[in-house]
Amino acid sequence: MNAGSTGIPACGLPVPPQIVILDAGGQYCHLEARRVRDLGVYAEVRPSEIPASEIAFAKGIVISGGPSSVYDPGSPTVDPEIFAHGQPVLGICYGQQLMAHLLGGQVIPGEKGEYGLAMLELDDAADPLFAGLAGRRQIWMSHRDVVGAVPAGFSAVGRTETCAIAAIAAPERKLYGVQFHPEVVHTARGMDYLSNFVFRVCGCQKDWDPRHRVPLIEREIRECVGDRNVFFFVSGGVDSTVAFALCTRALGADRVRGVYVDTGLMRAGETEFAGRMPGIAIERAEAQFLGALAGVTDPERKRHIIGEEFVRVQERIIESRHLLDENWILGQGTIYPDTIESGGTAKAAVIKTHHNRVAGIQKLMESGRIVEPVKSFYKDEVREIGRELGLSAELLERHPFPGPGLAIRCLCSDRDAAVRSAPEGCIVPVNSVGVQGDSRTYAPVLAIDALDHDRATCLANSVRGVNRVIAPVEPRIPLAEMQVWACSLTAERLARLRSADAIVRRMCHESGYDRQVWQFPVILIPLGTAAAPDSIVLRPVDSVDGMTAQSVPMPGELLQALCSEILQVDGIAGVFYDLTNKPPGTIEWE
Repeated sequence: MNAGSTGIPACGLPVPPQIVILDAGGQYCHLEARRVRDLGVYAEVRPSEIPASEIAFAKGIVISGGPSSVYDPGSPTVDPEIFAHGQPVLGICYGQQLMAHLLGGQVIPGEKGEYGLAMLELDDAADPLFAGLAGRRQIWMSHRDVVGAVPAGFSAVGRTETCAIAAIAAPERKLYGVQFHPEVVHTARGMDYLSNFVFRVCGCQKDWDPRHRVPLIEREIRECVGDRNVFFFVSGGVDSTVAFALCTRALGADRVRGVYVDTGLMRAGETEFAGRMPGIAIERAEAQFLGALAGVTDPERKRHIIGEEFVRVQERIIESRHLLDENWILGQGTIYPDTIESGGTAKAAVIKTHHNRVAGIQKLMESGRIVEPVKSFYKDEVREIGRELGLSAELLERHPFPGPGLAIRCLCSDRDAAVRSAPEGCIVPVNSVGVQGDSRTYAPVLAIDALDHDRATCLANSVRGVNRVIAPVEPRIPLAEMQVWACSLTAERLARLRSADAIVRRMCHESGYDRQVWQFPVILIPLGTAAAPDSIVLRPVDSVDGMTAQSVPMPGELLQALCSEILQVDGIAGVFYDLTNKPPGTIEWE
């Protein structure tokens, strides 16, 4: 199955793709292929530089977004012949810029980037791509460069407040571009743009049925594993549990073993929850992981250490249980966003290295000793596969929780640093990971004085050098009197975060708020005073697949009740609220 596949053709046999997605390195490239398949049309991803003659069979071509500028040395390009023979082409984000650049238009750096929500004004034109979509509606942006002038024969048909050319069209040549991302769920009527392209412009016929994906996955598992057995690290979350269930179904329970590793980085009650799962053994390894992480502050280093320690635990278990290496391979619950954010395609930028993509895991992959049944799927698809397998709603409806656990929600600092004032608020020198224009950013946080999501979105797009905006909810002392403290992961700080996280989970479950959001990370940052050195950041978001996300407001009464309890936790100086969409801020802070 090609990367990003979501099923098999309705006939059950491989078929040439009707739509080809050219991969320019965008974070959403494979999501574009998935969305086309969601429409019932088979699509595949190919390298952007593939010769036009090798994809002449396709009824349509999509050029993906990407992290580059068209003027960067070695930036992704396409064979210009794809524009010459009447084959429909849609450029998305970088794809629009590249189309304009290659056909004689102009691409210029934007005065400021657009990340997250924007409002598109689309002209009313007799055009098959934009049919029925004219007017003003919400879209999702992630770019800095813009098209400054359209090529000859094109019209600019859409615009936003900061992007004068947000959509271009040359209907007679069946060439189109959009600066925004129709494939993400936060673009209103995004699927209508893609449907118009696939059916009205390209004339595709439905040939794809995603309901048959489980038999195909099982076949791939058997082909990958052969006569070997599979050993799983199971986290108790959706991804690893569905992957474990798929392998058990494909190979039989006697050939699949699962171990839950208590790393000391788990939330309250997680180990007990995993211990109730059938076929799962518990391995205690708190001292091993916390010892390896002692004194480490860099987030990428933390992720690498956790991944490598998982490999060491695997080796120890294999040896202690007399499992011969050549007869066992490692199973993982890797999903597609893990792969793409780790730079898992040729031109994709590394946003953050996931623990199941570190060097030790890569070596196992190169030697053919890894099976990842759900690596081509997004979170919502994994949940749907779990439903097809008959897994319980209690499991499938759990919020996502990162494999490295609380380690990447317990932020550290290698030095003391003061909060400094800025025209827009205060700059808090705690760095967090972001994604802007499909590239990784690692930048401090802007704190503003009110829970104003619209203002936060505007500032995240306009203030250089930050990728995240927070606001105080109920600090014990004014932010200006706090500072960032040099610190690393310690049992004391993890316990502090674990207590706050348990409060949030309990109160959100009792109120029903946890069913209104996709995920609710609780973050500990080293911001406070000598007596109370840490603060908590609340990060409730709405998403479908984790590739984009929108910060979600909380009911005021619930928010105040949460803060009151959290501030009873020893060592907590204040509670803040993350107002940032993805992009520009990733869902997790590290």
